[in-house]
Amino acid sequence: MLYKLWRSFIKEIQLLKRDSGGIVIIFLMPLLLIITITLIQDSTFKNLEGSKIPIIFIDNDKSEVSKVIKKELETSKTFELVTDYSEKSAEKAVFTGDYQMAIVIPENLTKDLNSNIDSKVQTVVSSFGLETDSTSTNAVASKAKDIHLYFDPATNTGFKNSVMNAINKMVFEIENKKIYKAFQDQLGTTEDLENKSLITFKEITPNKGNEEVMPNSVQHNVPAWALFAIFFIVVPLSINLVKEKSQGTSVRVRVSPTPYYIHILGKTFTYLIICVIQFLLMVAVGIWLFPLMDLPQFDVSGKMLHLLIVTLFAGLAAIGFGVLIGTVSDTQEQSAPFGATSVVVLAAIGGIWVPVFLMPEFMQKIAQFSPMNWGLNAYYDIILRNSGIGEIAKELIFLFLFYIAMVSISLLYERKQNSV
Repeated sequence: MLYKLWRSFIKEIQLLKRDSGGIVIIFLMPLLLIITITLIQDSTFKNLEGSKIPIIFIDNDKSEVSKVIKKELETSKTFELVTDYSEKSAEKAVFTGDYQMAIVIPENLTKDLNSNIDSKVQTVVSSFGLETDSTSTNAVASKAKDIHLYFDPATNTGFKNSVMNAINKMVFEIENKKIYKAFQDQLGTTEDLENKSLITFKEITPNKGNEEVMPNSVQHNVPAWALFAIFFIVVPLSINLVKEKSQGTSVRVRVSPTPYYIHILGKTFTYLIICVIQFLLMVAVGIWLFPLMDLPQFDVSGKMLHLLIVTLFAGLAAIGFGVLIGTVSDTQEQSAPFGATSVVVLAAIGGIWVPVFLMPEFMQKIAQFSPMNWGLNAYYDIILRNSGIGEIAKELIFLFLFYIAMVSISLLYERKQNSV
């Protein structure tokens, strides 16, 4: 039995050697993909850090509040303020895509804000039976003012939300300081009541020794695109199975004394080796090439064995899927496009292209059934969450069961098609 399995393995190696160009593509394509994607993401991040986004800023208030907002925007290192626009021309410039956004500060914003605060503070102080400051007893509450924000229709929703939250925070802090100042004036106290944050946020990250482990683009891209490359062997594997049908090889396999599942196991071992080599090449690029390209180094210290185990199980899932496609397809024109398209769809559903948590709720549920999502979660658990085999056992079991299910369906289909 072992000899037959070995001969089946040798046969697969010989078949692959006949298509040396295809083998080069299998290994070269993922490397080019991971280098390109990582460079684009990293350079984009650096560009956002080093360059400013031009936005239109119109100050119709020209007083304390608007000056504070303008100063905060200028010192944020994110925006470059353009001020030579009217509100009408700014609206046109933004809606035609010339600028990402425009901020319009209304007239008398500071004056009306002060009036509103004075009026409310007087009401509160009077409710306690205290005398109010005679210099502000005539304060009348004004209608709330709107700061107009214009966004390019093509602007990302996340960018809109972050800008609106930042401006809202600035206005909130200004209002708080003015409220404290108004209470000081009304109560006639000289004690410093300046509003200072009593609660702050501190990010806690995993530690490695005395150093914090900070996730980076490489830690996300290497496992994600390695997994994509592993599943892309579905294409050559399914094509080889179809070739065997058209060339009569599958007939000779069926009439030979060797069981058909030995033939499938031979393919499994052969393509598992390819999957491991693909992953090792990806890791090598992350460890040695990325630092030379001014990218973060991929850290696999103490994790390589676990990562290889995940790679083997992910490879099994990919091979099972490729066997099924090759078994049910009659021509290469069926297997190649369907195999490539299905891998892309599985990658999209599994979180390779877009993180699962950003997907709609029903897509998040669908993602739980994607083998690429299982593999990606297992990789992330090891690399980013420092998990062991016990923590990823569920994903490994799912990947193995997926392989068993795909191969079992293929064997049943093959038996049914060739039954006399």
